[in-house]
Amino acid sequence: MDFGLFYFANDNEDADDRYRLLIEGAKFADTHDFVSVWTPERHFHAFGGLYPNPAVTGAAVAAVTERVAVRAGSVVAPLHHPVRIAEEWSIVDNLSKGRVGIAFASGWHAADFLLRPEGYPTRRSGLIDSVKSIRSLWRQEPASFVDGAGETVEVTVFPPPVQPELPVWLTSAGNPQTFIEAGQMGAGVLTHLLGQDINVLEKRIAEYRQAFRDTHDESEGDGHVALMLHTFIGSDRESVRETVRAPFSKYLASSFDLIIHAAKAAGANAVAMDLNTMSPSDIDFLVGQAFDRYFETSGMFGTVEDGLRMCEKLYEVGVDEIACLIDFGVQADDVLDGLVHLDELRQAWQGREQDR
Repeated sequence: MDFGLFYFANDNEDADDRYRLLIEGAKFADTHDFVSVWTPERHFHAFGGLYPNPAVTGAAVAAVTERVAVRAGSVVAPLHHPVRIAEEWSIVDNLSKGRVGIAFASGWHAADFLLRPEGYPTRRSGLIDSVKSIRSLWRQEPASFVDGAGETVEVTVFPPPVQPELPVWLTSAGNPQTFIEAGQMGAGVLTHLLGQDINVLEKRIAEYRQAFRDTHDESEGDGHVALMLHTFIGSDRESVRETVRAPFSKYLASSFDLIIHAAKAAGANAVAMDLNTMSPSDIDFLVGQAFDRYFETSGMFGTVEDGLRMCEKLYEVGVDEIACLIDFGVQADDVLDGLVHLDELRQAWQGREQDR
């Protein structure tokens, strides 16, 4: 089981250097045997707002690293023309000398689709179609599209990518169909514990592996599951709790506005109204409950020993990579200092695996 770093910051308008944690964290990952650095695609909201284009942040990571994989977690495929995605990421593949990978998502927030409104109603089917098209373009297979004059033209992506095949994941919040589709496509899965517990995740992974084996030759393996997990490791569990409590609670609270807008877009007006009319004390109570759940069962917080216990659980259910989400509001210096302890956890886990 590998370790990577995952970024999904709530933007701080007062920050003097918004991308310092990304760059310095990527350098640390590159020199300490972490396998990946993931950046997302988010639009029009402070929650994740540092990352409207993972190809751009990926290019920055590629420029300051030599070994670590440069990944998108995730590209919202229905928001973009597949040729554009293939072109941008082929550049990053060249800059990184063949280290890119992309997790693709269907998107869920209607406001994001002002970039491409026609993609919203068909975003689920559009995701699968886009991924197939991008993989084909990546292989330098010509594709036909209608140009501005209404003529059908055949195009090939430039520059040619370094990797002959694009490493691909589908992003899922727990939908079993997405896990199955990823297996059938021969893609990996990027998931999280935001709306599913470890027992549910175990079932989803088993379904994914079965779908993969049913549709692919044994020589191709049985896929790859990456789990995004909020992470902070230190020398003392209670000190970690107090370090992360306020920033992580603020991080959780910042998502409420996003949830309200998403509920309205989905037609769940009652849900949106309930959230919108909550008192500050109600919201504080919910955030407190959410913090306790994440700290105890849905994140990787505490000491190296605490981390090892979580690693054991994730290993047992079939996770291949922990994508450690480290930028949820803790001061950058504290996060960077904490990476030393996270690397101790990585080394301890590696030693435990070698002893099996």
